[in-house]
Amino acid sequence: MPSVIIYIGAALAEIAGCFAFWAWLRMARSPLWLIPGCALLVAFAYLLTRVDTADAGRAYAAYGGIYITAALLWMWLAEGVRPDRWDLGGASLCLAGAAVIFFGPHRV
Repeated sequence: MPSVIIYIGAALAEIAGCFAFWAWLRMARSPLWLIPGCALLVAFAYLLTRVDTADAGRAYAAYGGIYITAALLWMWLAEGVRPDRWDLGGASLCLAGAAVIFFGPHRV
């Protein structure tokens, strides 16, 4: 599976899993929200191990840009808060940094 697709899946799993905990603690939802929340966080951790790189730190660093972008999309689509120009500019910078880390000619 291509790494970008894995990163997107990991971001969705992490955000949804964390949101389940948020809903339980901050929105007074049922503790049953923790069951899918925990499962999604396990899926997130598993997916990051599937990225095609020998170095965990590099995989996590490149993932950061994808996570930030996915978090802003979640904010917009799930929470109804539209990202402003500062959100979009910051996400663009993060994606550019992630691309440099991911596609750079690293020493092996």
